[in-house]
Order: sequence, then structure tokens, then C-alpha cells
Amino acid sequence: MTLTRRGFLASVGVAAVAGCLGNSSGPSGPLELPTADEQLPLPAEPGQLRDAAQSGGPSKDGIPSIDDSQFVGSSEAGFLADGDPVFGVAREGIAKAYPQKILAQHEIVNDTVAGTPVSVTYCPLTGTVQGFERGNTTFGVSGRLINSNLVMYDRHTETWWPQMLATAIPGPWNGDPEIRSLREFRLVWTTWDQWREHNPETEVLSTDTGHAKNYNRDPYGSYNPRGGYYANDSLLFPALNSDEQFDPKTVVMGLRTPDGAAAFRKASLRTAGQLDGQVGDTPILAVYDDRYDTAYGYLNPDSQSFERDGNRLIDATGTSHEPDALPLTRVHTFDAMWFAWAGYYPDTNVYE
Repeated sequence: MTLTRRGFLASVGVAAVAGCLGNSSGPSGPLELPTADEQLPLPAEPGQLRDAAQSGGPSKDGIPSIDDSQFVGSSEAGFLADGDPVFGVAREGIAKAYPQKILAQHEIVNDTVAGTPVSVTYCPLTGTVQGFERGNTTFGVSGRLINSNLVMYDRHTETWWPQMLATAIPGPWNGDPEIRSLREFRLVWTTWDQWREHNPETEVLSTDTGHAKNYNRDPYGSYNPRGGYYANDSLLFPALNSDEQFDPKTVVMGLRTPDGAAAFRKASLRTAGQLDGQVGDTPILAVYDDRYDTAYGYLNPDSQSFERDGNRLIDATGTSHEPDALPLTRVHTFDAMWFAWAGYYPDTNVYE
């Protein structure tokens, strides 16, 4: 018997459709959605991706997005232990942390950061956290999965947006959307103590979400980060493509441009501090940041070299830089489980 996500959630004692449903009727007026300058690569034709979608169990908005987010100061976040995973963002002097234990039960938070309307999105099944500018719309959970990955929809046009691909595809509610990619921003997957140490004035998403949830109980059980997101190779849904180069849940830091994709094994970056790679014909560089246990990717067309000095990098002029502020063009880079990355980007370059 195939286990659906609804059955999986129910089997660990949490109803898949607990809480209020999101607003699926859609706002009025024309959509004003910021999009990327160039479309990101798709692994197949948009229609083929639509055909690869399957039900995750809950129906449309059965996993309710948080549309009226409330925040508390770090001193009021007693529901967080030091090692709890959080997803952090800092923009224009504003720092916010979104706890994994809350996002696991909502997957999308429609919020505003430093005056910019955004959606913070998390797919527990693929271990991916993505931030998107949302303009005058909000995003909801469609109830469908492609490659085990969350398929979002915007509430203006009801277009499908697979989270990792960040690009529109046709779906049952909008069969002929404009194929374009969302404007992304970086969220740092780290721990509460690491984020708080470097962002003491951070705000924290509150458990006062308007939904009846027990946020101390992760509905994904042994699939979750604390119990071992990566403790075994079991998947609830098959990968879009199969690649056994690494164990399925190996963590990679992935980046993609219109010219292609690359992945760096995160454990290798921890050890090496930096790794060189290539996307298309362009050299790239990935650097590790031990402040947050994360990494950043850069285009490095001139193959500049940097010397590591603790957690800083020294360029050829002797200037010292933080890992997230090298004098290169930074490319959106994020954590992902290997099976999900290889499923969406089967031609990816891999470095370790």
C-alpha cells in the first residue's frame, strides 16, 4: 500500500487538515508579482512537470499558510531550545527568525520584511527553505507535490509554483500561465543559538498563528531535523530522477543560473572551507560560514583566489571579507536533500 502524506501525518497523530483553511478565493485587482530578470532552468517542459504532480494527501490549503504572522522578541521565545532549527533573514537592519517547528506545520508564511511583502516557504520532505518576494498576492499550499517538493500557488492567478524550481508551471486552476521565475532572497538554515548570537535584536515568529497546533510535536516524526531528517534513506514519495551518487538525504548546497546548476556537498564545505566549481562556462566558488553552519555561492569568472583566515577570506589585495560578502556576484544558494536536487537538476555539476 502506498502511504500518502495525509496517512503519514495521521499515523503520527496530527490531522493533516488541522487548523483554519487559507483564503483560496484570490485577491482582486491585477497581479503585481516581482519576478527574476531571467527564467531559471526547468528539468522538463512545463506541461510534463504538471503531469508529474501527485497528491500529497491534504487538499488545497489543507496545510494552512500563515497569513497574519505575529512576532516576539528573542527574550520571549522560550518555546525554542538552543539547538532548534530556525530559518533566518536579515534585511535593512531588520532580522527575523522562522522556527522550523512552526513552518513544518504550515510550509508558507506570508509576511513583510523591511517593508517588502515576502513569502517564507519550507518543504519538510525535501529539506528546502526558500524566500520569495510576493508583491500584492499571497502564496498557499496547493496540496500537490512534484519530486516530493511543495507546489505553491499564488492566490491571484492560481498558478502553480514548485518551490525549488521557483518557476511557474500550468496546473488545474490555471492551464496557461506566463512561464517566469520568482524573485528569490536568501534564508539561512541555522540553529536558534547561532542566529541569536549574531542577531540579538531578532524578532521570532510566534506560535500565536491563529491555528490550533501543537508546535512541540513535529508531524513528520523521524523525518524531521532533530529526530534525523537524514537518519535513514526512506522517502515518502519517489524522486523525479534517481541518482545514487550520494545517499538520498545527503545535504547539498545547491545553486542554479539560467546556464545550469551545481551542488556542493555540505559536509565537504565544512571541512574544506571553500570549493571551486563551474556552471555552464563560468567558474563558481562556494564558501563555508561557520557562524551559521551554512554556505554561499558566487560567480567567479576571473577565478579569483581567497585565503582562509578563520571564518574570513582574504583576497589578493589583502582585504578581509565575511563569507557572505565577497567582492563577487553572489548566486542564490540553499540547502537541499540530494535526491530532491538531483531529481530536479539531473545534469547538475557536483563538487565535494
